[in-house]
Amino acid sequence: MIRRYVPEDKSKVKDLLKRNTPEYFDPSEERELEKYLDEEIEDYFVFEQNSQIVGAGGINYFPKEKLARISWDIIDPELQGQGIGRKLAQHRIDHIKKNTGVDLIIVRTSQLAYRFYEKMGFELEKIERDFWAKGFDLYQMKKSNKS
Repeated sequence: MIRRYVPEDKSKVKDLLKRNTPEYFDPSEERELEKYLDEEIEDYFVFEQNSQIVGAGGINYFPKEKLARISWDIIDPELQGQGIGRKLAQHRIDHIKKNTGVDLIIVRTSQLAYRFYEKMGFELEKIERDFWAKGFDLYQMKKSNKS
């Protein structure tokens, strides 16, 4: 089940991040996630399985640029490869499609996950080395919101 994030989910989402560190996230990103959840959240969703949060991911909007950015995708490392990430990403893409003011969907990920987004139809736009932290490069990708 995918549902909207509520503040009571914060500790579970932070735990998901910790369980994916250091393989997919640098330890310094925990503070950034906390700031995002406290101050920058717009649309954020959690994926529940057996009453446990096993995935999370958000959307931020930039109306002047007519774009939305998929953000902070985190999946339980023991359940990766089972379609949870795909369902959560597709849920957000479908959510964005309802917004006629959005022409472009952006995702900023790393070299560790960009192939996942390629399979979802995103195209690589740019790479910046050591963007998130040393050894964690930015892979910015885009997808049209018009189909």
